[in-house]
Amino acid sequence: MTFEQIITSIKNKDYKPIYFLMGEEAWYIDEISNLIARSVLTEEEKGFNQTIMYGKDTTTTDVIMAARRYPMMSQYQVVIVKEAQNLSDIDKLELYADKPLKSTILVLCYKYKTLDKRKKAYKMLEQNGIMFHAKKLYDNQVPSWINSYLKGKGMTIDPKASVLISDFLGSELSKISHELDKLSIALGSGVKHILPEHVENNIGISKDYNNFELQKAVMTKDHNKANSIIFAFGKNSKANPIQVTISTLFGFFIKLLMFHYLPDKSQANVAKVLKINPYFVQDYTLGVRNYNARKVVDAISLLREYDMKSKGFNSPTTDVEQLLKELIFKLMH
Repeated sequence: MTFEQIITSIKNKDYKPIYFLMGEEAWYIDEISNLIARSVLTEEEKGFNQTIMYGKDTTTTDVIMAARRYPMMSQYQVVIVKEAQNLSDIDKLELYADKPLKSTILVLCYKYKTLDKRKKAYKMLEQNGIMFHAKKLYDNQVPSWINSYLKGKGMTIDPKASVLISDFLGSELSKISHELDKLSIALGSGVKHILPEHVENNIGISKDYNNFELQKAVMTKDHNKANSIIFAFGKNSKANPIQVTISTLFGFFIKLLMFHYLPDKSQANVAKVLKINPYFVQDYTLGVRNYNARKVVDAISLLREYDMKSKGFNSPTTDVEQLLKELIFKLMH
């Protein structure tokens, strides 16, 4: 089941006896376990029928014993095991997973790891419960996730604003959701559409001096704008690590190379193949005009070279401003 399907089934009170939530993206795991903790039992029922356990402080045997208890004055009891990845004897779960109690909802939060599919415990858990793998999103998937998250709050966001947030905060959904929640509170209920100005004023991301704007300057060969952004980056290199900038530009030129060889260059197909918002297709169209396929290949090679230089290989300096000046000059000539 997908994350959305699991959330829908819980809201519809279609509960499963076991939820084994594993994987690298903790936000999905927390959202599912928190929803179960909030919604299955009433406040009165929670006192006797909701148990929170921690993997580092308990054993799988203790978890099984707790799961085998019957609820008191309630249809269900809920047992949530946080940090389940710290259970040393996790294989014993097969003893319970083989015949779980229908009156117990057992939730295991197995973060940052995955259970070996070859184990019998995995097969039993999958057969009689929900096995959910919370995979980390790729960087290019984050803007779409931001759109979806805000849609659930009755809000929308400008495509550029979502790119600014994902570029600045990375792909850690817990961090992004926290910032979006703070932003929606700061803007108030009267604002339903988030603009780049809102992001700049409330999250501290400059709408003029960021990797997205530098990419655009390189794409259009706007030397003055590129130099002003590089100067700003040099003044605050900790907030603008050169490796992130190089990675952003590398991803752009890889997509540009793909664009060059697409037989169907319609907006819909370009957006689909390159996995970008249709709003940005026009930027890539401009990019292929300024950079032919040979220049794109050269750019990719340059970016690899300067990535190594930024890490101290074959370079007399690792000064951010100086390296970026050299790199951007070579890219645009």
